[in-house]
Amino acid sequence: MSVTVYIQNLKSSAGIAGDVGELLGQIDELHSKKMWHQLTEAVLTIVKTDFLQQSGLMEFYKNVLVDFEHKINPLTLVEIILYLIREITDPNEAITFMEGIKEKVKNNMEAKVLCMISIGSFNLKVSSLQAVKSVVEEAGKELDSVSGITKVHARYYDLCSNYHKIRADHTAYYHDALHFLGCIDLADLSRDEQTDRAFSLGLAALLGKDVYNFGELLGHPVIRVLQGTDKQWLIDVMYAFNAGNIEKFEKLGPLWQQQPDLFQNQDNLLRKIRLLALMELVFRRHAHDRSVTFSDVSKAANVPETDVEMLVMKALSLGLVKGQIDEVRQEIAMHWVQPRVLDLTQAENLKDRMNEWCGQIKNTIHYVKDEVPDAILSH
Repeated sequence: MSVTVYIQNLKSSAGIAGDVGELLGQIDELHSKKMWHQLTEAVLTIVKTDFLQQSGLMEFYKNVLVDFEHKINPLTLVEIILYLIREITDPNEAITFMEGIKEKVKNNMEAKVLCMISIGSFNLKVSSLQAVKSVVEEAGKELDSVSGITKVHARYYDLCSNYHKIRADHTAYYHDALHFLGCIDLADLSRDEQTDRAFSLGLAALLGKDVYNFGELLGHPVIRVLQGTDKQWLIDVMYAFNAGNIEKFEKLGPLWQQQPDLFQNQDNLLRKIRLLALMELVFRRHAHDRSVTFSDVSKAANVPETDVEMLVMKALSLGLVKGQIDEVRQEIAMHWVQPRVLDLTQAENLKDRMNEWCGQIKNTIHYVKDEVPDAILSH
């Protein structure tokens, strides 16, 4: 069946008029005139309409798009296909179809990767995690060769985060979910999607074994959707962790303990916030005064002094701090703490210390000017 005959039959069988009817007429005319760019734009518009989704998306592909798909920009073709395959309910059938499209666009890296991501998403639906892992690794290698961020990156990080979420890999989910948000306009997500992602990210930050930096998430607009809701407690818990505030964390216990994942991991959470309390203790000390006593650490991390050495050794092994333990003097000489994205309170503290440091420099300059003869200074 020719494109013209199919479109005429589609218009007559549906008895449509108005914008959709006019759009179908444009597609027929643009196709006959071989105006491929304009035709592509028209197709991109019509595949998003309720009319075509009800009339048969794959029929449209077979009778219209397949006739000139080789004339379309490969990446745009895949973008169109992603709307069409929503009609395919069998994930395995969808995978087979997308494998065929991938072969057609194999010479265009972004289009090929987008096909791979789609295939990975369908594999995720049938819980074929090994297949998803292969897609994630292969697509990641392809995207590593691209400079900058493309429209494909967001879909890639979305697939990665969904994969890690199913595997309960909280650290990997946290990083890839943040990467995804960095590739999109937050307004493109519905309020419910924003809430779900903010809550999932918050849990991942708390549960992730290697996540000791909460500032990036706390400073992200997505977290604000939880403010004033019944999930506000999650923000409060994250702020307690970011500041190493064990007392506040324990006061919020009646709220966060209602969340099953947090309740089941409360011992791990306590160990983690104690490490953050140690980091905060070191961070708040001046660079020239970072020798802390076992007693200081014991109070800050709420642990017996007999457990301080083990806590510090854990922090050292994780690379959260650097220093030496003096068992005889019961002191720890710290000279480095892992950089973190600061919240407003921490930034204010850092500003005060910078101002104090500038004041000390000015005093030193004045002292030198007063004590050293002008003749020496002139040379």
